[in-house]
Amino acid sequence: MIRVIVSGAAGRMGREVLKSVWNSEDMQLVGAVDIQDKGRDAGLLMGIGEVGIQLQNDLEQALQNTRPDVMVDFTIPDSVAGNIKTALRCGVRPVVGTTGLPGSELSEITRISSSKKIGCIIAPNFAIGAILMINFASRAAKYFPHVEIIELHHDQKLDAPSGTAILTAAEIVKNRGDFEQGLPIEVEKISGARGGRYEGGIRLHSVRLPGLVAHQEVIFGGLGQTLTIRHDTISRESFMPGVLLAIRKVMFLEEVVCGLENLIFE
Repeated sequence: MIRVIVSGAAGRMGREVLKSVWNSEDMQLVGAVDIQDKGRDAGLLMGIGEVGIQLQNDLEQALQNTRPDVMVDFTIPDSVAGNIKTALRCGVRPVVGTTGLPGSELSEITRISSSKKIGCIIAPNFAIGAILMINFASRAAKYFPHVEIIELHHDQKLDAPSGTAILTAAEIVKNRGDFEQGLPIEVEKISGARGGRYEGGIRLHSVRLPGLVAHQEVIFGGLGQTLTIRHDTISRESFMPGVLLAIRKVMFLEEVVCGLENLIFE
């Protein structure tokens, strides 16, 4: 049995992870951590009644007390780097869905993970459909180099653009070769109207509205035609098969792996 603790357990994603781990035959939920609701039974968050696992608000203490194999983290950008380092320091393998991790922190985490030979998976999106969307878009870019990305999320998401949008743009740049798109002399009448500019002139646009979960469309333009590749997350349940896959895979890793695609397309 894989012993799992969930960091950010009281959040919307955290609750889904709790339920998925609890219902997995090869996993044991041993702990739950959140800065809110200390002492609340995790079973109440899952809607199944008390299960004897109380929320704690000190991650390091919780890791030492419960001795998990894996920590799943869905918290906030300001906390994620510290949480990963704490887990690695305690000999626990992180599976991280929190986005907004700075590149400098990723370098340090990669160093720690490799030196300790403790696996770590960091993925901006755990939905299998989203990973396929990125893969399809990177392939299409060889034939349609002009592209823009629109990502849409609920209005409580803190970072923009999304990690998925950034990863999509990076994969497109990698596969379409040396290309610069866009009109150099265009004028924005309102600052930011054309979205954020990524390498190669790719524009990334972020929408934040209540009622949305997580959505993205990649729009390609060519001579007399357009191509749109879109993925819609209707429910947070869509992320859970990817999260469970990562929990199982990280047990066999000794370094950082970024992106679920590196597990699916290995």
